[in-house]
Amino acid sequence: MVCQVATAETVQVKYHGTVSLDAFACVDVKENSDVSRICYDKAERYMVIRLKATYYHYCEIDTGIVQGLQSASSKRQFFETRIRGNGVDGPFDCRRQPIPKKYRL
Repeated sequence: MVCQVATAETVQVKYHGTVSLDAFACVDVKENSDVSRICYDKAERYMVIRLKATYYHYCEIDTGIVQGLQSASSKRQFFETRIRGNGVDGPFDCRRQPIPKKYRL
C-alpha cells in the first residue's frame, strides 16, 4: 500500500507571507496580461492575484468586483481603475481593510 500525503497549494503574497489556497476558487488568465491568476475566497471576501510572477492580496473585496475583473476584456485596466488604488492605498488595500482572521500570520 502506498500512502500519499496531499499538500495544499500555498503562495507567497508580497508584503504578507504564505497563504494557503485551499478555500479559494482560482482562475488562470490566458490572455496576454500582467494579470495571470485570480484567486478568491468568497466567504472571507479575500482575493489573491498574481501580477506577472508576484502575488498580492486584497481585503473586503466583493464578489461583483471579482466577477467584473474575471470577465473584463482588459483585466489589467479593470484592476488599475477599480481595485489597485493610487499607490498609497486603495478601496481593498489590506493595510486599510482587515485581513480575514484565518489568513493573518
